[in-house]
Amino acid sequence: MRVAILGSGRGSNAEALLQAERAGGLGRARVVALFSDRPDAGILALGPRFGVPARFVDPAPFQTKLEGAGEERFIAAVAAAEPGLVVLAGFMRVLKPALLRAFSGRIINLHPSLLPSFPGLDAIGQAWRRGVKLTGCTVHFVTPEVDGGPIIDQAAVRIERDDTLETLTAKVHAAEHLLLPLVVARLSAGEKL
Repeated sequence: MRVAILGSGRGSNAEALLQAERAGGLGRARVVALFSDRPDAGILALGPRFGVPARFVDPAPFQTKLEGAGEERFIAAVAAAEPGLVVLAGFMRVLKPALLRAFSGRIINLHPSLLPSFPGLDAIGQAWRRGVKLTGCTVHFVTPEVDGGPIIDQAAVRIERDDTLETLTAKVHAAEHLLLPLVVARLSAGEKL
């Protein structure tokens, strides 16, 4: 299964996937491309390190979503990689119908909460401020409803009394780095999730 990863930030979840692949832990999945909507995103530096094509794709004209010309550029770039799976790993833009149709049923997202709790931005901070005792991360299929697609799998993280927002964030990220490669490996094996 050919995998394309889209990210906007430092790329720690993309790196977890690439390291899992290198260690033989992604099953039949193979990361074939990295894309970012930010020219300075850390995810792009992973390309040369892991021998995977990595490129910035101009998302203009919008700041928080992919629509119009930016969406068309992303569809063309991702389609050229011929992915069987598109993974959103810290990709901070709302996907619109044209891109969702182009890769229908093949886009998954990693979200740092136990959905349906705390969708949207700052999910870890939302959980922290609410005072819940369990949070975690979710991998789900992407649909037009933001963070509302069918859930594939989740990993729980207990919030301890001595946790800070920083320690909680580190714990959730560690859970993400384990969960996402497992889900991709299971999908590549044809497992119905």
